Amino acid sequence: MLPLVLASSSPFRSTLLKKLNLSFSCRSPEVDETPLKNELAHKLVTRLAAAKARAVVVPGTDELIIGSDQVAVFADQIIGKPLTHARAQAQLRRFSGNSVTFLTGLCLLNTRSGTTHTLVEPFEVKFRRLSDAQIERYLTLDQPYQCAGSFKCEGYGITLFEQLKGDDPNSLVGLPLIRLVELLQRESINLP
Repeated sequence: MLPLVLASSSPFRSTLLKKLNLSFSCRSPEVDETPLKNELAHKLVTRLAAAKARAVVVPGTDELIIGSDQVAVFADQIIGKPLTHARAQAQLRRFSGNSVTFLTGLCLLNTRSGTTHTLVEPFEVKFRRLSDAQIERYLTLDQPYQCAGSFKCEGYGITLFEQLKGDDPNSLVGLPLIRLVELLQRESINLP
């Protein structure tokens, strides 16, 4: 089996990948995540997942590299990472009582063969009606400023939700393991 590399600095993605009991290393990709003009959300996450995988390629090495990217889509708009407290407040106020779709792009790059497998995994979150006080308490606890949609579902963010819909709950954290297992099988890595 080729060495496996996770193109991410996210401790949450790393923790998820450990569930598969595979040996892997992590490399942090340096990729501009700015959407292209008129770029649709599913195209954006597909492009960025592949760009992150390519960004950590070490010339002359044979590896399988996993790239992943996630955006939230609300009212037909791409919602990125809030980065600030004020923007996170505004996002959660907009989401209160509404559904938001999270799209996770996944790429598996085989540097030996040059083969690239990509897909997009959707996941829908229905938010409870949230008061400003609830939003403020949540943001103070989890500080999800680097997370698409202004929450960490692996943390206290689960308290914000009324309902979750999707095939792979791991995709909400940013690494759809069910789909990753399918891509790994295409590269002759059969789990379990």
